[in-house]
Amino acid sequence: MTNPIGPPPLTLEHQAYDAIRLALMGGSFQPGDRLSIRRVAAALGTSPMPARAALQRLAAEQVLDVLPSGTAVVPRLTRASFVELRAIRLQLEPLAAGLAAPHADAPLLDGLDRRVGLLEAALARGDMAAVLTENQHFMFDIFRNARAPMLLGFIETLWLRRGPLYWGARAALLRWNAPFDRHKSVVAALRRGDGAGAGCAIRDEIESTSDFLLAELRFFGDPPPPGMPSLAPLRRPGAKGGGGR
Repeated sequence: MTNPIGPPPLTLEHQAYDAIRLALMGGSFQPGDRLSIRRVAAALGTSPMPARAALQRLAAEQVLDVLPSGTAVVPRLTRASFVELRAIRLQLEPLAAGLAAPHADAPLLDGLDRRVGLLEAALARGDMAAVLTENQHFMFDIFRNARAPMLLGFIETLWLRRGPLYWGARAALLRWNAPFDRHKSVVAALRRGDGAGAGCAIRDEIESTSDFLLAELRFFGDPPPPGMPSLAPLRRPGAKGGGGR
């Protein structure tokens, strides 16, 4: 019988899983942070069992790494891992943009225009945290409009893997001070119904940002040449730290 009220409430495990995903994508954790079951359970106000199940699920999805001791760790990407991540993103994200183009209606396009304005304003005031947040909203507004749930899930997993690195690198990204012309190109292409053009603009954005980070950052396992910026974690004021450094 159909439930007349609505879907059943999420289990504690699913709530913990969603909370950790949001924290990873939103910059609450940095590369190398250790997520012990006890710490996660305390932060979520739940028992260890749902926290353990959520961490195990994220590890199985390769969002988190697991130490021999069983402790989950936010990945410190090697240069090779980052290059692989970029290669996969270059296939999936332009595909999502192409699928989204036929469904790009006025509310979506107007919302994307507003996002670009917020991005530019955040960059002008040097608020890279807001830049990263608005960029994420901009991209996922498009990806959700592709109406391809499996593809969206794959992209979300990639962004969970990339998220901590980009948050850790936000000082370097701020120095770069990149304009958002490609974001405007994406919106213009979607407005024309040009899925290929939107995909090309997203591909250019991924390539240019990735090339910058590959040139500027020292990745996990890289030798430390003098003068090159390190991927040392950068924390927001008041944020709690993690181990594994």
